[in-house]
Amino acid sequence: MKENIIKIDVISDVACPWCYIGKRRMEQAIQQWKGRPVEVEWHPFQLDPTIPIQGFDRTTYMMNKFGDMERSQEMTDRITAVGLDEGIKFNFGDQWLAVNTLPLHQLLHIAGIEGFKDELKERFLKAYFDENLHLNKVEVLNDIMAEYGWSSEKTAEIIADDTIANQVKQEIAHYQKIGVSGVPFFIIDNQYGISGAQPPEVFLKAFASIAPLNQETTGDSCDLETGEC
Repeated sequence: MKENIIKIDVISDVACPWCYIGKRRMEQAIQQWKGRPVEVEWHPFQLDPTIPIQGFDRTTYMMNKFGDMERSQEMTDRITAVGLDEGIKFNFGDQWLAVNTLPLHQLLHIAGIEGFKDELKERFLKAYFDENLHLNKVEVLNDIMAEYGWSSEKTAEIIADDTIANQVKQEIAHYQKIGVSGVPFFIIDNQYGISGAQPPEVFLKAFASIAPLNQETTGDSCDLETGEC
């Protein structure tokens, strides 16, 4: 653990709308926080590792998950409304496709080594939930990774690398073993666990319990111990 840093380990999946919302709320808390610097590290999770490579269209996925479209519509309506409050434009339209996210986590794994995992995480979430891009398509992933200077050959090699895939699976297994059963899940400085997309106040309370606020000398004051003013 770095000194004078509050570390947040975020366990999440790209195919998780509440992870998108939770990301926004965590970011709001970090912006409001006036204490020690906060460092965020993203970790993988798969809500459904059984999704086939071709993915599931919206109707198939929703029926498999909820059993009927009325219930799934209520869920997506709620998520869409909450998302708007956080500046997220969820789009569960006809073009939305549920995909197996393991290849995305493999790309994120290497992006982390190269120092842009946070940016790529945001890009994948927007592509998946806002732009309705089909993230199981080679050409789509090539276009996204080209934004970060990667060649199509590099992207393909990372996705095809079983060693990277196993590293991702091992990391997922680690967090399942310590009790993470749903996402998003936030571990604050290895001391506090926050489950779900909690409001910024919950994060701020956790930050404050770990580290007091930085003091800024902006004017005259009275000393509480001596009473001198």
